[in-house]
Amino acid sequence: MRTIGLIGGMTWHSTVDYYRLINEGIHERLGGSHSAEMVLLSVDFDPVEAMQERGDWAAMGRLMAAAARRLEMAGAAGLVICANTMHRLADEVTAAVRIPLLHIADATATVVKKRGLRTVGLLGTRYTMELDFYRGRLEKEHGLKALIPDEPGRTTVHEVIYRELAFGRVLEESRRAYVAIIDDLRRRGAEGVILGCTEIPLLIRPQDSPVPVFDTTALHAAAAVDFALSG
Repeated sequence: MRTIGLIGGMTWHSTVDYYRLINEGIHERLGGSHSAEMVLLSVDFDPVEAMQERGDWAAMGRLMAAAARRLEMAGAAGLVICANTMHRLADEVTAAVRIPLLHIADATATVVKKRGLRTVGLLGTRYTMELDFYRGRLEKEHGLKALIPDEPGRTTVHEVIYRELAFGRVLEESRRAYVAIIDDLRRRGAEGVILGCTEIPLLIRPQDSPVPVFDTTALHAAAAVDFALSG
């Protein structure tokens, strides 16, 4: 079994889910008392959030590269960034180490295409929805069309993530707002919706959505299990 290195803490609520899901996946595949071999570096999210707000991606890149190197030195054979937004720094992480990065958009797109879908909605932080690092990868490398909410929908999605889900708060009124945004994406042609923030599955369940949802946390964790057992 290969050791997985997790860069977590962004936020810790979804990092807990990564740890659980990867261990459950290894146990389901191997049985007995098996669990995953993992090393976890959980960062303090408060300074990361501040860097995001002021657009200091260079500082975040240095932080993520340093975290990746520490995990490689600790014995990780592959890396998982436990957040969608921080994949904006995938190139910086990849350049810092000799081990592979398992990209969350690749893990998600693979399953979307297996379902036969070509047009999907994308929910996430404003950075994930509006910058090209995520949508561009879905479209250019996987041939998918990614739709994002109109304003004020993007603001609603972003603020619920940072003001509620980042603190583990799950509010019914926010669930209703998200469902309305998803339904609008459906009317615009989305055949499914990518929950492109690892906290969104805390709020939106498959039964809440009028179209299939793709839980990036679960799909990324499943890809990590495949990687761990492939060596």
